Amino acid sequence: MKISFPGGFSLPFVIRVPIFFTLHRMNVSIFIPCFVDQLYPQVGFNMVKVLEKAGCSVYYNANQTCCGQPAFNAGFWGEAREVCSKFITDFNDAEYVVAPSASCVGFVRNYYPKLLENSSMHNTAKLLKEKTFEFTEFLVNVLKVDDLGASFNGVATYHDSCAGLREVGIKSEPRQLLGKVKGLELVEMNDVETCCGFGGTFAVKFESISIAMADQKATNATDTKAEYMISTDMSCLMHLDGYMKKAGYPMKTLHIADVLASGW
Repeated sequence: MKISFPGGFSLPFVIRVPIFFTLHRMNVSIFIPCFVDQLYPQVGFNMVKVLEKAGCSVYYNANQTCCGQPAFNAGFWGEAREVCSKFITDFNDAEYVVAPSASCVGFVRNYYPKLLENSSMHNTAKLLKEKTFEFTEFLVNVLKVDDLGASFNGVATYHDSCAGLREVGIKSEPRQLLGKVKGLELVEMNDVETCCGFGGTFAVKFESISIAMADQKATNATDTKAEYMISTDMSCLMHLDGYMKKAGYPMKTLHIADVLASGW
């Protein structure tokens, strides 16, 4: 457009719209998983940093606790039901619930409606399922954003978590985001969809099998000559990082939120 001045004099005027400008600022309630809260808090902070840059108003309910998955997987369904009911109460009024963990999101989506099937919270659980998202799928599929202006110099390989693939259904979304990170080279490993061996209590109950699976994953990852292994799930990365450090592998692990929040 042009701005006209007296006497017919005019100047071109360019309106510059910010990359992440949105007509409706989405309200996002974040859920921080237990292990992120206790062991990797920077992942939560970096997720907030990215969501805010993408145009979201981020809210953290300090009353939140666990999603209930550990108790459920251990067979304590009654106790898990109590924790799940609290989760629903804590996030009932949220516009969107976003978490840096496909494992927790997969549990909320796939097991809450079943676990609370014969309760007064069944319909609420089904509604919560529809508005709960893993971090990368929310960015790509809901916000329609894949370039956060991040930069990270290095060679990395990506690990697909079982929960991400089979319970949440994400595959391309993390790679789409990483593909837009300036300076990052992404190299795929062999058997990329094979489980890392963590599986929550599986790693404790079946230690030798779990270690063998971690070794297979670590071998495939290091064969790429990558410096970093990136994933959406810190549970997988915690397991693999512990194994690789003990085995003497030089590879470092990073949550995708840490990468997307880099360089700006």
